[in-house]
Amino acid sequence: MTDRYGSPAFPRRTALKAGLAAGLTGLLLPGLGGCTPDDRPDAVTVAGGEPGGFYLEFAGLLAESLQRHGVAGRATALTTGGSLDNLEFLLSGKATFAVALSDSAAQRAASGDGTAVGIAAVGKVYENYVHCVVRRDSGILDIAGLAGRTVAVGEPGSGTSLTTPRLIEAAGLSSTVPGTGPAAAGGTVTVLNLGLNEGLAALQKGSVDALFWSGGVPTAAIAAAHSATGLRLLDLSALLPALRAKHGLFYDRVLIPEGAYPGIPAVWTVGVANLLLCRRDADASTVKKTVEILVGHAEELVPRSSLGVQFLSPESLINTPGLSLHPAAAAAYRELHG
Repeated sequence: MTDRYGSPAFPRRTALKAGLAAGLTGLLLPGLGGCTPDDRPDAVTVAGGEPGGFYLEFAGLLAESLQRHGVAGRATALTTGGSLDNLEFLLSGKATFAVALSDSAAQRAASGDGTAVGIAAVGKVYENYVHCVVRRDSGILDIAGLAGRTVAVGEPGSGTSLTTPRLIEAAGLSSTVPGTGPAAAGGTVTVLNLGLNEGLAALQKGSVDALFWSGGVPTAAIAAAHSATGLRLLDLSALLPALRAKHGLFYDRVLIPEGAYPGIPAVWTVGVANLLLCRRDADASTVKKTVEILVGHAEELVPRSSLGVQFLSPESLINTPGLSLHPAAAAAYRELHG
């Protein structure tokens, strides 16, 4: 390992809650004060996620901050299917920045991105919490209870659609797609590629028995569905040893706290770090100023309702599992943190 800013290794994590990040706004950020129309892009786009999810909220807040502080003449957030879609938007040049789960980003980078460009990290921005959601009246108490059931596993373009099959396998279950074989029985789960909003609607109607979703806490769409229907979250933390053994150290044991969803007790689950990404050929000045936004204006980037862990401090932002930092990002963190 050459140094902690250029390596995808795992230094000690310093997790920072959103309210504490506000104290960083007093840092001297010389790059932002001198930003003029001549040295900034006309437009910047941030690939986000589905309505009602944390991805799109974060992308919107970041876009607003980039425009407010003059990093770009205009900045907008893009509604997408999630991590895998976002990586395609980034590599095709349709997005300047993208948010993605670290396991999705690392798999894409390892498999080759299909271009000579490559993906780089700007920083690790927040923790994603895998929700396994069932109806409170379903009688399903653990993931083993999904055997023989129908489960929504995320849109094909989402990071959830990558993580969920790994969780099902780690639980010792197999999966089948409708129309490709006999109906699910025994240790088999029928999987449907439904995203957050479609999946919640199906769960409320009873056409699926569970929904997997990876997002912030609380996720607004889940909170609304819980208020209308009454939901339960399943503990997934026992799956961590098998997940890590097969797929690497992308996964953590994290707590969805009591009160995140009224009436739902605290539950341990699987966490996956969420990264802010750019192309390796991204404009160095824009990347540097974006790092300065992440550090110096962290309080602008977290929804007021968020109860999850944020990583908006230099010590945590630099820990980007599976991907190295963009050189301009690494230089900016050295300048800010030493």
